[in-house]
Amino acid sequence: MGKIGIDAGGSLIKIVYPEDQKIHYKMYPIEEAKQVVQWLNFTAPDSTIRLTGGKSARLQFALNQETTFVDEFTAMTNGARFLLREENVQVNDFVLVSLGTGTSIFHVTEQSFERVMGTGIGGGTLMGLGTLIGGSLSYHEIVERAKLGDRTRSDLLVRDIYENMASPLLGDLTAANFGKAHWNKEATVNDHLAALIQLIGETIILLAGSVAQVKGTKHIVFVGSTLTANDSLKQVFTQFKTMLDYEPIFLEKGAFAGAIGAFYHD
Repeated sequence: MGKIGIDAGGSLIKIVYPEDQKIHYKMYPIEEAKQVVQWLNFTAPDSTIRLTGGKSARLQFALNQETTFVDEFTAMTNGARFLLREENVQVNDFVLVSLGTGTSIFHVTEQSFERVMGTGIGGGTLMGLGTLIGGSLSYHEIVERAKLGDRTRSDLLVRDIYENMASPLLGDLTAANFGKAHWNKEATVNDHLAALIQLIGETIILLAGSVAQVKGTKHIVFVGSTLTANDSLKQVFTQFKTMLDYEPIFLEKGAFAGAIGAFYHD
């Protein structure tokens, strides 16, 4: 395989490698790290492996190959730049939102990057609270069931407070996430999961939008595994375009941005 890029995060291991003159992508839960190491040692014993991510040391100790560490933030931002070029998106100054187990928010230019802030709200929140709400559910089950829910049965909206009065804010805005959950007995698990998606999306886009305003850019690029097949979350990230004046960009291979950045690191 030659060179292999691996991003070992808090929840997932993302792998990028060449084979038959094509770049291939694989993703495994971090719980399968032992199996990943066995596969790499068996199929690519002579490869050079470039590691990034918080769990990369766990892999290094078990791998037989030559390994090199790549700074996680450098890998993520370089991977995002690479994917933008690959998808022919002409953006050189943007806010990068990396949604993994938690979320990091960067300001990225053509030559530099700065991690501006982060939040513990992310994929770990989706899995943790999703499990508390719905029981033992997989990531894809949480996402699919959230699509079937109506978050307005769980969230308290501005219009719920003002009812027949004139409101100083748009009525569809969230007044309190899960603000009906304790008394609306008609709300289902799917409704609460939809509200969870809304909570995660609102928190992150408000932070990212604020960074975009401060840094003077309208482009917000989203990467990370929490967006995989998660159309509901992407929809939340587009809901505030008029209010915050930004342009959301979703990269097709965004879940592998860190691994790609490690793979192409000199």
